[in-house]
Amino acid sequence: MTSTIVIDPVTRIEGHSKITIFLHDDGSVDHAQFHVTQFRGFEKLCEGRPVHEMPSLMARICGICPVSHLTASAKTVDAIMAVTPPPTGANLRRIMNLAQIVQSNALSFFHLSSPDLLFGYDGDPAQRNIYGMLGANPQLAKDGIALRRYGQQIIEWLGKKRIHPAWLVPGGVSAPLDAGLRDQMLAGMPEAYAIMDRTLAWFKKELIRFEDEASAMGQFPSAFMSLVSETGGMEHYDGDLRIVDHDGTLLRDRCDPTDYRSYLGEHVEPFSFLKSTYFRDKGYPDGIYRVGTLARIATCDQTGLPRSQVELDHYRFRFGRFPRSSFHFHYARLIDTLFCLEKIESLLTDPEILSDRVRSTAGINANTGIGVSEAPRGTLLHHYEVDDNGIMRWANLIIATGHNNLAMNRGVTDVAKHYIKPGRPLEESLLNRVEGLIRCYDPCLSCSTHAVGQMALRIQAIAPDGTVVDEIAR
Repeated sequence: MTSTIVIDPVTRIEGHSKITIFLHDDGSVDHAQFHVTQFRGFEKLCEGRPVHEMPSLMARICGICPVSHLTASAKTVDAIMAVTPPPTGANLRRIMNLAQIVQSNALSFFHLSSPDLLFGYDGDPAQRNIYGMLGANPQLAKDGIALRRYGQQIIEWLGKKRIHPAWLVPGGVSAPLDAGLRDQMLAGMPEAYAIMDRTLAWFKKELIRFEDEASAMGQFPSAFMSLVSETGGMEHYDGDLRIVDHDGTLLRDRCDPTDYRSYLGEHVEPFSFLKSTYFRDKGYPDGIYRVGTLARIATCDQTGLPRSQVELDHYRFRFGRFPRSSFHFHYARLIDTLFCLEKIESLLTDPEILSDRVRSTAGINANTGIGVSEAPRGTLLHHYEVDDNGIMRWANLIIATGHNNLAMNRGVTDVAKHYIKPGRPLEESLLNRVEGLIRCYDPCLSCSTHAVGQMALRIQAIAPDGTVVDEIAR
């Protein structure tokens, strides 16, 4: 008989989704599917628009990571204009994108995932939120708020507003950086570093409590993909793509992002609006790979900056370079954030960052453009085709959550097999652990389906004959 349990508050993930768990005759888990059930279709909405509008339009895909879409879109239009932004313009873009990664990583780690780490996955659902954290560990909660505010403030100082700034434009940025604002940004850096020191110390002590979750949350082999610099260092704005297998085998290096179709494929499943991206050399669905903080930590040879390098060395000493568990996204997210802070500081202390030469201009010089950057959740790719007047004919967007779709489906299956046993009813702690797996990837479902909304999660256990034998929803 079907039973439904409604749990409030709504889940700590953005968007609408459903999870279906398919059972064998004996009640054990066969496999699970992660459905993204909403659709908006920005790829079609942009057709017929002037290409110079694309960065601003694409930013509206998301209110959490608009700068990522601004960056990838502006780089795509750069290619259509056949221009290279001046070095200062490119570095100012970098600062804004890095600041957004700081604020988004802070949102993911402190606001969405830390309640589980503080109270445990079996903790009281009424406490597993930012308000419960304020009571149980006010320093941790306040640090999360302060770090996110700092990232958002840098975006506002540069672009005049925190969400959907219009400052990042094709050819560079629209205005140079003022020395006074540069000094304000640097003045906030000591507090940001102090927050990271406290948070890393707390998290590393808490890891021992979650060995079971780490072993169950997506403990499977996969490849990893991200941008890397010319020297193999961590990179978020430019560079080439590197794809590394779970055992360290270099599958592809120095991949030209504009040639992505030769090594990445996209597959559509009828149960989800979210496309599944796969590595062509291994085919679908075996070509599973992961992007995001875990991948950036795996693919880079070094961070190239002292604070984050120390943490990277500690991480690799403890878990190896290519840990399989998706749980380690959390640790990687902290190292990634620390690197972003260091990189922002490094760029701001370069005297050339105050140069007035921040934008190159040109008209339509190509009919196709491809732009790639690292968003908080992983590699973001925009591909546009325009006519000779610069009117959009076609667009393809590959979002980080799409890259991770196969991995999330595999991870949900792993969690379900670990915790669902024959004859055992679905419980809230199971729901939270499944959500916890998804939270590791920090998916942005509005970005990935190009949709808007607040996520409601439903898990169904389905017998081989199609009967819904149990159900839990929030």
